[in-house]
Amino acid sequence: MNPSIILQGFLYDENSSFLRGPAKAPPEIRAAYHSSSANYFAENGLEIRPETFEDKGDFKIEEYFDIEQITSANLNKNIALVTLGGDHSISYPVVKAFYKEHGPIDILHIDAHGDLYDSFDGDKYSHACPFARIMEEQLARRLVQIGVRTLNSHQREQAQRFGVEIIEMKDLDLHKLPVFKNPIYLSVDIDSLDPCCAPGVSHQEPGGLMTRELLHIIQGISVPIIGADIVEYNPDKDINKTTAMVCAKIFREILSKIISNNHLNP
Repeated sequence: MNPSIILQGFLYDENSSFLRGPAKAPPEIRAAYHSSSANYFAENGLEIRPETFEDKGDFKIEEYFDIEQITSANLNKNIALVTLGGDHSISYPVVKAFYKEHGPIDILHIDAHGDLYDSFDGDKYSHACPFARIMEEQLARRLVQIGVRTLNSHQREQAQRFGVEIIEMKDLDLHKLPVFKNPIYLSVDIDSLDPCCAPGVSHQEPGGLMTRELLHIIQGISVPIIGADIVEYNPDKDINKTTAMVCAKIFREILSKIISNNHLNP
């Protein structure tokens, strides 16, 4: 077993604003990853077998900030940690744990939404707010968002306030992606994809990334990845487990990039 990658899952969607369901996602992503309809190979030729990572399992969360404590217990500065959610609110306590180990980090956030609300429906910890919390607490040195297509006036003001670099979907040029110099934390919200590619999400936002475009962005990352999350898959909305298989594909590609970029032995 490779001790340089750890996997954890959070069965949590209590901060979802519209529908419940993402709490059921981690075991479904695992099942798709193990499906005999596919294999364990990523597109760079690496075989991402179960022995590639140490799986800590899925955690049922009673109190929101238990996520931070569990992540801290699973985290080591020299170990990349991948998290399966869960709604996107999990990213805030997860990043808080990373901050304690690494200090301010650079984040690449791929999403249909900016998740920059100061508060949403009276909830400061809503899945619509994690990056507002992250930036106001200065947990991130740099935040780059790709694929956003739902910005309202408040979120644009928040982005300007925090210095967020946003590449809106309407402006996306895959030949001009942002360049990072420091190791990054990668947060992938599955609703970044167009609903035709990933119907199994609570907030279907047309006009999104195609699966190949999302893979291109991930495969183009050239710096070490210290951690990542995959969030907002809702099995209750899926069709024929299509989105589960997309999540499993993204999971394999992220792990393959961690192995190659972090110079690990697969």
